[in-house]
Amino acid sequence: MQASSESRLRTFIDHEATGGLLLALAALLAIALVNLGLSESYDGFLNQRVTLGVGALTLNKSLHHFINDGLMAVFFFLVGLEIKREVLEGNLSSRDQLLLPTMAALGGIAAPALIFAAFNQGTPTLQGWAIPAATDIAFALGALSLAGKRVPLSLKIFLLALATIDDLAAIIIIALFYSSGLSVLAIIGAACCLIVLVSLNRRGVGRIGVYILVGFLLWLCVLKSGVHATLAGVALGLCIPLRRADDTSPIHELEEALHTYVKFLILPLFAFANAGLPLDGFSLSTLVQPLPLGILAGLAIGKPAGIMLAVAACVVLGFAKLPEGSSWRQIFGVSCLAGIGFTMSLFIGSLAFESLEQQAHVRVGVIAGSIISILAGCAVLMGGRKAT
Repeated sequence: MQASSESRLRTFIDHEATGGLLLALAALLAIALVNLGLSESYDGFLNQRVTLGVGALTLNKSLHHFINDGLMAVFFFLVGLEIKREVLEGNLSSRDQLLLPTMAALGGIAAPALIFAAFNQGTPTLQGWAIPAATDIAFALGALSLAGKRVPLSLKIFLLALATIDDLAAIIIIALFYSSGLSVLAIIGAACCLIVLVSLNRRGVGRIGVYILVGFLLWLCVLKSGVHATLAGVALGLCIPLRRADDTSPIHELEEALHTYVKFLILPLFAFANAGLPLDGFSLSTLVQPLPLGILAGLAIGKPAGIMLAVAACVVLGFAKLPEGSSWRQIFGVSCLAGIGFTMSLFIGSLAFESLEQQAHVRVGVIAGSIISILAGCAVLMGGRKAT
């Protein structure tokens, strides 16, 4: 059982590393198209209308909206599945495994938010405080893989657990701070769907199709409610049972089925749809404006500072130990890689700001901060000795 668990973990990490490379290529393609005279084709593709739904719940939105509100709900569904599995039987299932990455994640959320707030205090852009608080697990694990055998498996598990907790915190932040225009009727409908899902779980229903059908209705209701639709994906993931009566696992089946589509289609498509950054007129004066500078500093400085302070406090006070076989240098390198915000940061930025100019500034800050984090993390980790 232990060998099987380790094999799944290694497969997951390798999968994420490849996904990170595809994310980078999709983002670079979007930037190239926008800056090589094809911006109209790029915008035209994303602004195509898509109709979906039944009766009063029919939706007619742009492809861009469906990518962000629909396909990303599938991504968050997978996140919900992973969080539940990790809590019940994985890297977050015991206090010893949970404490250090939890404290590191909280430190890595608080410090970037404070740094961003310092740069944007007293301005309307302060509402973007959560943008640099997120970690992109695919990019971070992909960058970590570049260090090869210099990094022990225990450190990769630490980063995976940290990013998982970071994702959970981001979900809570989105629900509390980035929902607006609430519809009571739609919320009641969503609540009814959620009650049905919980009842199915409690009754031991193991048929995945039933959960997906109710989950789709939940997504439609949440989308109409004013609460961000991706939260429906998380709620559905948490309602899927870990085990059936015959000891097979719906969660493992869904994870295996979805990983390929999420890592190789949905996330690259999201990156392509949201990374298109026009570089004409770009200058250092753009980068040093409060919004992009706060994001850059939050990711590149706040993330490693917050994580290192939290880890140091836990270790010095005797609450936890460093991951087996790791050094303080390696912890610092991983803390730098946690500053790769990309997917989650861009997503929160799209919720925080409607202005095209502000969204462009978000992309500048996120991309610049993530690049600095990649370079710093790889330099620190690849300068160390190989793990034995």
